[in-house]
Amino acid sequence: MKKLLLTGFEPFLGFPINPTEAIVKELDGQEIGGYRVHGLLLPVDYETAGPKILQEIADVQPDAVIALGLAAGRTSITPERIAINCRDGEADNNGRALQDAPVVENGPDGYFSTLPIRKMVEVLNELGYPARISNSAGTYLCNNIMYTVLHAAGDIKNAGFVHIPASHELAAASKREMASWSQRDLTAAIVKIIGTLE
Repeated sequence: MKKLLLTGFEPFLGFPINPTEAIVKELDGQEIGGYRVHGLLLPVDYETAGPKILQEIADVQPDAVIALGLAAGRTSITPERIAINCRDGEADNNGRALQDAPVVENGPDGYFSTLPIRKMVEVLNELGYPARISNSAGTYLCNNIMYTVLHAAGDIKNAGFVHIPASHELAAASKREMASWSQRDLTAAIVKIIGTLE
């Protein structure tokens, strides 16, 4: 059976919950669409997140990688089209803030996702889940992980990043006004996304 590495992040930037964590924990070990899921929770830390996912890729030897991230405020599931070689923005969970820093020194300017992002969006929309392609993974840890994975992808046919909206639990706990989905629907949508992989 093929292997899928599915990653999520710990809470960050004052958000007390990260719904990607619950998805990764729930789907870890499951068989979906011909893939056995290997779940991995990543730290929101510039220094350790990249090496941790690269080590997991070396250990698991996955056939596909889907990294998940929270995009609080978005209303749709958004597969990302491209990752850029730039780290910039808010401080990570260890207080490290970067500005105009490359993910990989002298690396290419960007990498396009090799996930079937158009198919993912079409399948989700057909099932009634709001979804659209996003053309920017930002410059924070999500982009950092997407670029890191694609830079090292080698023979991995399908690799990329998908942002998800907040969960109802996160919206309530953070006491901020934001669009949110049920955790059940978020997880179900990711299951459908995995099912688009060949």
